[in-house]
Amino acid sequence: SRIKIDFNTDFRICIMFELLMQDNTIQQEAKINQALTLFYPNRAQIKDINKAINDILWFYACGKKEEINTKESEGNNTKQIYSYEFDDEYIYSAFMEQYKIDLNSIEYLHWWKFKALFNSLNENTHFAKIMGYRAMNISKIKDKEMKSYYKKMQKLYSLPDMRTPEEKEADF
Repeated sequence: SRIKIDFNTDFRICIMFELLMQDNTIQQEAKINQALTLFYPNRAQIKDINKAINDILWFYACGKKEEINTKESEGNNTKQIYSYEFDDEYIYSAFMEQYKIDLNSIEYLHWWKFKALFNSLNENTHFAKIMGYRAMNISKIKDKEMKSYYKKMQKLYSLPDMRTPEEKEADF
């Protein structure tokens, strides 16, 4: 393996890491500090901070080069289609339904396995349907009734807007 010192690989750590990275109220330096604390149970083992940070990013991206995020790309506007924070119940029940895995009581699940299972949730799970509603581009739907239905679904399952006023301004 690439990381030679004690390193937390449980899915819960990466979920906390993702939520930490999305938190606009925490300064960059504090984020780095908290991230190191999450992944390295024994921080004294860290000899090279930059390598430690790169290893976290590599691990979080499941060993892939490209950055994995929670947004579905649609041209250049990216829509967030899930949130570990706000979708926790839907994710829990989807894993229970499809894999018979209880995410609350499971002692350990490697992040890469969790991501593989998460990305393979079938469209029959309620959660996959919700992500589908969120990702949908309603402007392309011609049928008035269908358009109205999907608008309702998007509103019903919308995620809170966590952007800073500056980010909202920039997107506008």
